[in-house]
Amino acid sequence: MKSISVPVKYGLIIAIGLIVYFLILSLFGAHRYPIYSFFNSVIMGVGMYFAMKTYRKEKGTKFEYQKGFFAGLLTGVNATIIFTIFFGLYATEFHPGFLEELIFIWKTDWFINIGMLLFTVALMGIATSLVLSLTFMQLLKDSWNTTKAKKHTV
Repeated sequence: MKSISVPVKYGLIIAIGLIVYFLILSLFGAHRYPIYSFFNSVIMGVGMYFAMKTYRKEKGTKFEYQKGFFAGLLTGVNATIIFTIFFGLYATEFHPGFLEELIFIWKTDWFINIGMLLFTVALMGIATSLVLSLTFMQLLKDSWNTTKAKKHTV
């Protein structure tokens, strides 16, 4: 049960960080500019790194690559789901004109509804989680340069 609690705990912390960052941007009117969402990957990265490091510490010598990767990915997906729900509530209930403001910035003739915007937010979050999980596992995985690993080489 402990292995599930790490992704949930850190996913919630990451989501709170993303929401606070978004609300700070909205105070200055900068939440309409997608370029500021780049910092979301930094927030996700820091949170996911600590989640995966905590998971590895809990597992000790039984740390496996696949389970560490899944813990990181699940952490990011949890944060993405929570943030996407908040974003949907913000764009439809708290600030109903937000979608028009965001689309006006792009200056396109596309018809984009709230569903497409939420799908894009969720897709970006999951893609970021996948890439960061793969990256951090390269740092956290056990080395194969051991006497035990030499038995598995040709």
